[in-house]
Amino acid sequence: MPRFSAKWMVAVVLILLVSGAFFFCEYVIYYPTILKCAWPKISHARGGEGIDGRPMDSTVRAMVLSDTHLLGAVGGHWFDKLRREWQMERAFQTALWLLKPEIVFILGDIFDEGKWSSQKHWEDDVRRFHRMFRHSTDTELVVLVGNHDIGFHYEMDWFKLQRFEKVFNASSTRIVTKKGVNFLLVNSVALHGDGCPICQSVEKELIKLSRDLNCSLQNSQLGSGVTDSCEGSQLYPPTPPIMLQHYPLYRVSDASCTGLDAAPPEERHLLFREKYDVLSKEASQRLLQWFKPRLILSGHTHSGCEVLHDNKYPEISVPSFSWRNRNNPSFILASVSPGSYALSKCFLPEESTVISVYCSAGACMLLLFLAHCLWMKGLLQCLSLCLLGKHKSL
Repeated sequence: MPRFSAKWMVAVVLILLVSGAFFFCEYVIYYPTILKCAWPKISHARGGEGIDGRPMDSTVRAMVLSDTHLLGAVGGHWFDKLRREWQMERAFQTALWLLKPEIVFILGDIFDEGKWSSQKHWEDDVRRFHRMFRHSTDTELVVLVGNHDIGFHYEMDWFKLQRFEKVFNASSTRIVTKKGVNFLLVNSVALHGDGCPICQSVEKELIKLSRDLNCSLQNSQLGSGVTDSCEGSQLYPPTPPIMLQHYPLYRVSDASCTGLDAAPPEERHLLFREKYDVLSKEASQRLLQWFKPRLILSGHTHSGCEVLHDNKYPEISVPSFSWRNRNNPSFILASVSPGSYALSKCFLPEESTVISVYCSAGACMLLLFLAHCLWMKGLLQCLSLCLLGKHKSL
């Protein structure tokens, strides 16, 4: 009877250890980690009110993440898919529940194989995306296009671009306005500058949006009717835009980038290739001249970085949201008003922490099993000695 009870007791402890480790690593760990994050407050020193006198309650709470890279049918192993996609789903759903953003931006490379996936595989990837990043009607989800979604410049075509735009029911280059804040979405994959048909179309749309924004500012300053040069333009809130795109603006390397989510030290001094790692100098300068953005948010590099262009245009590179691309994924929390903004970074659980918990649980299980075996062996030896002693006495 004692032996039977001991076996059951060990089995129960092992089951509790396994289920506890699983429940903690797959569900619980996301809550204390994301609970450390909070929406940044816009200080009055930076302009608590908008330039048009809007009060503080007009602040937009925007969550910005990048490079989810949902694996496809060609290069995606089923376990890799399961592990990474579960991590992103739990992180996203937990962040939505705890932080309640009004709008979420994903800065491109939604899919890993959109550039070559068949229609059947594309539809499967889209279905998984909508399941993972499901959200309530209180939250608006805005998706930008990246090179893995439609291919690099030499791979993209109208079919891939329109397929992407159809899924997300919006043009890849446009302005999203919320509470008087202009968010400019740029299809940076098409800014190659070689006159390709898609490039021409995107640049034409950007020039139009630039004219509309400039006319909106002029109209606000003049305080009267629209000038002749702005006849027919669409009016937006008269504030400089927040510019969002997949590719970063031109920079030489990540040598000046610091922080927990910066590129590894051995990679920071690698020179970036124009039109591949970053936009070209010409394309970057055109965007800055056309829009004069008060903030640029970009992805693509999978690492974090802060850059100041021309000593007045700040750019934040947002790291990847997936464990597949980095051990410590993160996202940006942005509080944005028409006249100011404040940013904070929210880190997700590290994959190495989860692996360590599982390894520790496995080691405890092994030790417990060995201890049980040794204890049972000792008990059997003791019983056999006792029986042997009784036999001799007889």
